[in-house]
Amino acid sequence: MVGALLLTLISPLHAEAPDPYPSAARSYLLVLDDQLLWQRAPTLRLQPASLAKLLTALVALDSNWNAERWLTVSKYAASVPPSRLGLKAGEQITTGAALAAMLIRSANDACRALVESVTPDLTEFRARMNARAVRLGMRESNFVDPCGFDAAGQYTTATDLLKLAQAARTVPLISHLAALPEAQLTTRAGRTIKFMSTNALLGRLAGTEGLKTGNTSQAGQCLIAYVRRQNHDVWLIMLGGTERWWLAHGMIEDAFGSILAN
Repeated sequence: MVGALLLTLISPLHAEAPDPYPSAARSYLLVLDDQLLWQRAPTLRLQPASLAKLLTALVALDSNWNAERWLTVSKYAASVPPSRLGLKAGEQITTGAALAAMLIRSANDACRALVESVTPDLTEFRARMNARAVRLGMRESNFVDPCGFDAAGQYTTATDLLKLAQAARTVPLISHLAALPEAQLTTRAGRTIKFMSTNALLGRLAGTEGLKTGNTSQAGQCLIAYVRRQNHDVWLIMLGGTERWWLAHGMIEDAFGSILAN
């Protein structure tokens, strides 16, 4: 059982802040050292894409978590659309491996298998997600698909996702996995699967420690980035982005540069 999650509230999130990157995303916010620096439509309701997997991870970790427990991949889980690991129906992997693949590679087959291991009832899992979101203070969110596929009635905001991201990062296992550039798992039958992180900032932008990526046709390019340098930290939440890697890199560098400018 994961204990109560410490949530750092950013008090000026609803204050006015400049928007120096109007073409970066439909919605974004950037927080430097717990202070809102830049934003664009931070309360606009949009699809979350795979950023929803952070909430799925929290729910799984609170559901009699045992990282060594074996789960069996269903035909449904094995057949979900990409991105995926290529798990086969009937294969067995540990719940810990499924969590890692879901967070690092954003693998949808691993995500579905993990969700099914918690409960075969998708409605129940969805209810747990939304109950957790409410406890985190995410008042402008409704989650329908645990893996983040576009769904009717599903939405979140950059403001709410910051709350989710900060809570998730207080969980050592999540923060550890989110910072890994690559990993591998071994099925019970001995098949080894190697996979790379979907986060292109890892290893390319100094101080990057995660946290999650997402991309669907309705959500566009999405990103939760956390970067820490010399006791300063930056959170960047992007929804409906375009060239997210170039823009995120530049925005974060500019944010750290503003420290020197002051």
